[in-house]
Amino acid sequence: MGYFGLNSIGTQSAAIDAQQNIPKIDENAQEDALREQTDAFESVIIKMMLDNAMKDEKNLFSSQNDPGDKIYKSMYRDELSKVSAGSFGFSEMLYEYLSRK
Repeated sequence: MGYFGLNSIGTQSAAIDAQQNIPKIDENAQEDALREQTDAFESVIIKMMLDNAMKDEKNLFSSQNDPGDKIYKSMYRDELSKVSAGSFGFSEMLYEYLSRK
């Protein structure tokens, strides 16, 4: 007899039952989440490249800097980088590397 009057067989079967009730994570959901994160990482890289490339950009329509001009341009580059993510290849390389089993 083991602790609290349980024999070792009863304890082992309880441990097995507890392991079987653990919810399994869907592998497709994991792959989708990994793809989403690698695309987000590529988006950050693209945004940094666009910020650097467009930092000396001149205004086409006005010679004065509007108060929201920098904010608008930053938002534009952010959306451009999000849309472009996944098409430059960084995301695919990172996904392939991280999804190896």
